[in-house]
Amino acid sequence: MRPSLSRLVAIAALLLSNAGWAVVPAPMPASGSTSVSASVSASAAAVAGEVDADRFMALTSELRCLVCQNESLADSHAPLAMDLKREIQARMAAGDSNAQILDFLVQRYGDFVTYRPPVNARTGLLWLGPALLLAIGAVVVWRQTRRTRGGEDSPSRSTS
Repeated sequence: MRPSLSRLVAIAALLLSNAGWAVVPAPMPASGSTSVSASVSASAAAVAGEVDADRFMALTSELRCLVCQNESLADSHAPLAMDLKREIQARMAAGDSNAQILDFLVQRYGDFVTYRPPVNARTGLLWLGPALLLAIGAVVVWRQTRRTRGGEDSPSRSTS
């Protein structure tokens, strides 16, 4: 049975769509476009107090809630998320830069807290894994295609 080109394309598309590229969250809508966004901005502003609300919202949107995991820190209402928001607020009020705050959180909670982990030895598999899986899949498909073509092209042996 020879795999059709459409099957191969479908398999490649499936591998690419599930390859782990969904590390970066979807962009947030404009601050006044929806009621959900408005309530998130209001809660962030309430937590942020006297710090710059736009900076606070931008930074917490880049961070992952450690409880919810698929929700940004800005959108989460979990108790740990509220504690982290207060910590971020205190560090902003103390004059820490965004990089200093991110470094503190990564030291404390690991690279998992960021939606965009850095490329280093510890996260190498995360970044190279999808390409490695795609390459393995391509080799398997190539070998299978070559094997089926080789079987069809060679004349069948008759036993006498």
